[in-house]
Amino acid sequence: MSYSDHNEQTLVEMCLRGDERAAREIVLRFERPVFSLIFRMVRDRELAEDLAQETFVRTLNNLRRYDPSYKFSSWLFKIGYNLTIDHLRRKELDVVSMHGAPDAVTPDRQAATEITLVSGDERPDELLEARELGSEIEAAIGQLRPEYRTAILLRHIEGYAYDEIAQVMEIPLGTVKTYIHRARNELKAALVHLTEP
Repeated sequence: MSYSDHNEQTLVEMCLRGDERAAREIVLRFERPVFSLIFRMVRDRELAEDLAQETFVRTLNNLRRYDPSYKFSSWLFKIGYNLTIDHLRRKELDVVSMHGAPDAVTPDRQAATEITLVSGDERPDELLEARELGSEIEAAIGQLRPEYRTAILLRHIEGYAYDEIAQVMEIPLGTVKTYIHRARNELKAALVHLTEP
């Protein structure tokens, strides 16, 4: 059985026994979603890479504190979320516009962060329209306050349930619902021009 066939819990147990290949598999399996979440929170690729790397360092260094009654991925996202929120609070950053200074974007990085609204059988003009719509949605998400942005990304991009989002963000379930409700309202307002005739 290859390392990619093992579930999260088994990989954690192997890591705790000192298996470095299991640690590499954890990073390989989760680096893209962790980077994607952090990038959408900070809107800076280099910073997102640094914070994602720090997330994995802290996760692997603190594996003995992981409670296996929770999903490992939720615990990992919580570490990344807390690191990122701490950074944002320290720097007191405002939400950065998505149309900031251009930086080097590799195809892998682009794929890791873009919202895709294509089905694979679209004509070129439909494909372009879907990409433009995805960019507008990304821009609108980028304008949300960090807590709303995280809740909406975990729910609609990562597919997390409300109770899992509450675990990641360490907030009550009711607060998660409030954040998502407010975020959706703000997104509707920001994107209302798309539905106008």
